[in-house]
Amino acid sequence: MPLQIYDARERRLVRAADGVLSTVAWLRAPFRRRRGTSQSPRRILLLRLERIGDLLMALPAIADVRSLAPDSEIDLVVGHWNAALAEAIPAVTRVESLDAGWLARDAGGADMPALLRRARGWRPRHYDLAINFEPDIRSNLLLAAAGAGWTAGYRSGGGGALLDLALDFDPRTHTTDNARRLVSEVFGRPAMDAARPLLHVPDHAVRSAAARLSTTGRGPIVAVHTSGGRAIKQWEPARFASVASTLVRAHGATIVLTGSDADRPLSDVVKSVVPADHLVDVVGDADLLVLAALFERVDLLLTGDTGPMHLASAVGTPVVAVFGPSDPRRYAPRGASDRVIRVDLPCSPCNRIRLPPARCVGHTPDCLVAVSVDRVLEAVLSVLAESPAGRARTGTGRV
Repeated sequence: MPLQIYDARERRLVRAADGVLSTVAWLRAPFRRRRGTSQSPRRILLLRLERIGDLLMALPAIADVRSLAPDSEIDLVVGHWNAALAEAIPAVTRVESLDAGWLARDAGGADMPALLRRARGWRPRHYDLAINFEPDIRSNLLLAAAGAGWTAGYRSGGGGALLDLALDFDPRTHTTDNARRLVSEVFGRPAMDAARPLLHVPDHAVRSAAARLSTTGRGPIVAVHTSGGRAIKQWEPARFASVASTLVRAHGATIVLTGSDADRPLSDVVKSVVPADHLVDVVGDADLLVLAALFERVDLLLTGDTGPMHLASAVGTPVVAVFGPSDPRRYAPRGASDRVIRVDLPCSPCNRIRLPPARCVGHTPDCLVAVSVDRVLEAVLSVLAESPAGRARTGTGRV
């Protein structure tokens, strides 16, 4: 399978680097002594350096690692933005933060030489097994620098020659399924599915969420996350506002506004149409763990393709998600009641999130313009009608 990199220049650079790495690996092979295999590892290193949703989609695979290696120490390396969330993963023994320059949105993060120095500093831990859940040549280089006895990951983003087990990431399959397939290939068998919590929301976050929702009325409680995170994924805030206004006016809903400080201009569009006695505003005032606890207590989350979408799904809250260029086969929430609202266009889903087509830059792309308020509202009402909690809050069998 060819490299899955849609920027032509980057693809050429990675292909050239792959050629060098393959030659070096071939020359070293006769002299390289592996310390073992993936079987019965005592210490395991996992890399998931990307954004909130990427970590959350890896939770089932991380739980699989724990199931298949119940007595192992499992260290998970994440960006600092995910550190608190990672600490709440029951399967993980230890969390370490590592901010890669190509992922840090605040122009921070370390460059590649500094990252490699950090990774080489992990060698005294003597990892028996290291798994990289990201198809990226740069994080494969970090995995190699860590000096684990056996390494596994994807070759689709380059760096496959550095790995003992290198799979192709299947872009037609959900990110979670790709990660779980990687783990099952590492251990030579799939994990047994079991009823196990993927996240353990700490008590302090639960108490904080309960206090913030203590004054909500009897109607359904609907969280609204207006920001799409990137302009290319942004459904118009006025349309979120229209849905929220109808839910309050016709169904007595309480709207819980979520987001970061940077999302305030978008969330204020919704806030402007919701009466104060039907509004809980936690924009810029709820960390990821409190947000998870809030989601556990609401009836539904309305959002775009965002990290909070995956967080709500991880704690079992129904989601209605507006998708534009993102491919739902790879990124959709997967709860039994979840709904993805999108339109079929010849160019959609293009999945070109980091490098959008030029015709879609500077305005809302057609694939999002075509998603109507009526369709989204219909989906929200349908999900609430199917929810026992939603029916109880409205006092009827239908919302």
